[in-house]
Amino acid sequence: MAGKNRYERLIEAIFFHHYEPGCTRFTFEREELERFAAELNIRLPKNLGDVVYTFRYRSELPVRVSETCLKGMTWYIFPAGKGRYRFEMQPEVDLQPNPNYGKIKLPDATPGIIASYALSDEQALLAKLRYNRLLDIFTRITCYSLQNHLRTAVVDMGQVETDELYVGMDRSGTQYILPVQAKGGRDKLNIVQILQDMAMCAQKFPNLVCRPIAAQFIRDDSIAMFEFADTEEGVRVVCERHYRLVPPDEISPEELGRYKQMRDE
Repeated sequence: MAGKNRYERLIEAIFFHHYEPGCTRFTFEREELERFAAELNIRLPKNLGDVVYTFRYRSELPVRVSETCLKGMTWYIFPAGKGRYRFEMQPEVDLQPNPNYGKIKLPDATPGIIASYALSDEQALLAKLRYNRLLDIFTRITCYSLQNHLRTAVVDMGQVETDELYVGMDRSGTQYILPVQAKGGRDKLNIVQILQDMAMCAQKFPNLVCRPIAAQFIRDDSIAMFEFADTEEGVRVVCERHYRLVPPDEISPEELGRYKQMRDE
């Protein structure tokens, strides 16, 4: 709790140093983390970026910061170039898996040795996506893993990282680029990552159709998958499915019959 409180004090100080009523965006420098930490006598982590990471993917922003938002809006922290970040107020997008969605059982094709030695929840999730061809199943196109943990520079953002990058093709020959973000453990999905992925694909793969994907472990190690699209209202979830990987003999004939009835036309 002490660590969380120290991060809250630091991000609050930076926020209110720049914020004025009616303001909806402003930038701040990475070095401000050090400057305000010294002023507040706050011990910094070895990795300064952990402060920003915490409020993107693990914790809510302090209440005082959130109270400055208009109704239905929230503050996001975007990269804004090397050593620079941007607070920006945008419509709030709920990326929590919908608890009312049923789970679709699929035969688990993950090699046992992979499941045994994955070093993190994120690694385990990416492996399950890959070995069970969940991208193909979810998107209904043929997908191939191109690269994992891609780090690259994007104009006006600086360095961004994508957990895994797939290319795909449908039966009409259309080619796709699918950036995948995976979250496990305490980390939460955040719209900032999706916007970064879309910007990266537009810059690096301008001739391919971008279909941003996110995956997250949920209860009983089931996997929630999301697809996003840029709409008139901003980036929104356009498809969500929940999958549960099980031994093949745990899928009953009745369940197979139900899936057949429920399939999309």
